[in-house]
Amino acid sequence: MSRIAEEGARTYNQIHLPRKYTGKRRVSIYWTWSYPWESSRDVAELDNRFSTMTEVRRVAWPQYETPEWSAAEFLQGIAGTLELFHVSTLDFQKLVGEITDHPVAVFQRIDQAGFKVPIDEAILADTDTLMVFGLDHLVSEQEAAPEEIAAIRDWLKREGTCLLLAPHHDVGFTTDMKQRQMEYRHHRDPLVPRQQRFGQYTRSLMKGLGVPVMNKYGLRPATVKGTNDLMPATAYRDLDKLGLLEGVTTFNFHPHLPHYEVTTTDTNSIRLLARQPINLERPHPFVEEGNKEFNCFLWMPPANERPGDIVLADSTIFTTLFGVSDSLKNFWRNLATMRMG
Repeated sequence: MSRIAEEGARTYNQIHLPRKYTGKRRVSIYWTWSYPWESSRDVAELDNRFSTMTEVRRVAWPQYETPEWSAAEFLQGIAGTLELFHVSTLDFQKLVGEITDHPVAVFQRIDQAGFKVPIDEAILADTDTLMVFGLDHLVSEQEAAPEEIAAIRDWLKREGTCLLLAPHHDVGFTTDMKQRQMEYRHHRDPLVPRQQRFGQYTRSLMKGLGVPVMNKYGLRPATVKGTNDLMPATAYRDLDKLGLLEGVTTFNFHPHLPHYEVTTTDTNSIRLLARQPINLERPHPFVEEGNKEFNCFLWMPPANERPGDIVLADSTIFTTLFGVSDSLKNFWRNLATMRMG
């Protein structure tokens, strides 16, 4: 895969230029991590860190053995893996840009140059859909400040806004080492340690906004035998008033997806739109509780003084690291064209 810019020159490390409102959605991605903290982790630590590019190359060999992934052209160490996430959203950004005629803005809580970028009016003013990708490790102690929560709450009072929350998995949260090993053997990804807990920033944001969801576990979805093609999701289309699942039967494969546990019995405030079948070949505590599917897509309709929508879906749905399909592109398209009020 070549990373030569297809259209024009690439820019970096500049102040965001506001996008004018045209009636089409302006989409922004917000990575919740501190890039310096994550990339500077001690690689001797077994848990709660991203893989190094060396580890990725070893596991995915020979996928990253071409010159564009070499040390001469691509960051190695943990920083290289973080950049893989950025590269993996380019197809999503391109498709949404073509649909909306707006570039997808990309922000990081603390970026490579050490600039801290809180969610405030500077981000929200020209954003209609804010996608919060919760890939900060809990131990980095990222928290949504009261001012950020207040800014997002006020933003959601604007017609046509949509907040997409995407906390990633919480693998091995128990002190029981046998359970950690069971979880590891269930998802079978050698790049994920026995404990990898994500999403403190997103969790604090959900708590502040009253979103009754907790990201739990890292579950391996069921696939068509001999492939990485997902088994169709169980979709509750009668509840999908936004039409986000039109033409969508599956998302994309990822070996450790979070279960979005709903922590309220109020079915009016939050609605489960899709569940994903679990791979039952190897045991997992969640399966032993009697579950065969996990919650993968939820929607909080407008309520009270909030005309904006809130949806929850994992960040890997918007990446191509584990493949892309027409069904997935339909989901991206539906998000980009959802109603503006």
